[in-house]
Amino acid sequence: LMNRIIKIGMDVHSTNYTLCAMEPVLDGEDRIFANIKVTPDYKNVIQFIDKLKNKLGASDTYSIECGYEAGCLGYSLYHQLADAGVKCTILAPTTMLTSQGKRIKTDKRDALMIAQCLSYGGYNAVHVPDEKDDAIKEYLRMRDDHKLVLKKIKQQINAFCLRHGHFYDGHKWTIKHREWLKTLNLSNLYRETLDEYMATYEEQESKIERLDRRIEELASDSAYKEKVKKLGCFLGIKTHTALSLIVETGDFKRFAKGN
Repeated sequence: LMNRIIKIGMDVHSTNYTLCAMEPVLDGEDRIFANIKVTPDYKNVIQFIDKLKNKLGASDTYSIECGYEAGCLGYSLYHQLADAGVKCTILAPTTMLTSQGKRIKTDKRDALMIAQCLSYGGYNAVHVPDEKDDAIKEYLRMRDDHKLVLKKIKQQINAFCLRHGHFYDGHKWTIKHREWLKTLNLSNLYRETLDEYMATYEEQESKIERLDRRIEELASDSAYKEKVKKLGCFLGIKTHTALSLIVETGDFKRFAKGN
């Protein structure tokens, strides 16, 4: 009875997965068993593994590890495979190089390269947050998306004013600046247009204030409170940034040193 090591590189996209199964051989040529494309469903990966085991025979035992690059799927495929009892690793793309030092972007070659990385190292694994950390991470990302919308509406209001010969010579988006916007001498439809822009701006600003209050609540949870407090000692790190660092990093003790 022999314990065989199988590595499955997965080049994953929203439309398909390419799976490459490989058995590393230290004193010979690596064995490539399959390199196929399937529809994007974790059950197809499970089925691929089962077929592979049947093909190789039941007389041996197998140590199987799957891996894919961090990207559009986030952690969903990792969790689906882990829940099904399959070992899975998410690889940091910037740490993965071909032997020539260049990325080759074809699905089959990428799947093979991931299998090789899993077999021989040469990559860093991505830290996978637990569900609580990931949920907060998504909330923070949503808040940042709304912040970008606010920035965009500000740009649109500034551009509207410039197109109609109005320029504010001072610090923008202060109370004075907003009062100035209200007093601009504009004809009926122009005034209505600016008022609609301003209504969107005020609604968006109010929403971000509400989201920031919620983030303060989330940061006061016992799991994060002390860490947020400690990070807040650093200049420029506020609650939002501190909480983001914590849920992205997980356990800071993973890092032996700071450099």
